[in-house]
Amino acid sequence: MSTPDIRVEKGQAGPEEVAAITAILLARAAAQPAAAAPGHGGSARAGWRRLERENGFRAPHSWR
Repeated sequence: MSTPDIRVEKGQAGPEEVAAITAILLARAAAQPAAAAPGHGGSARAGWRRLERENGFRAPHSWR
């Protein structure tokens, strides 16, 4: 194990600074992802349509 796991590319980081960054990275890696935010209750279908798949002109009274 001659190569370090973390390398400082620019500047001079002391052992305390490297330890602090390592602790932060390990804490973030171990953190549980936040629960998925509840949606607005809509459908999973997109609200837009591809024009090339439409049947042509849609009358104004048929707009949603």
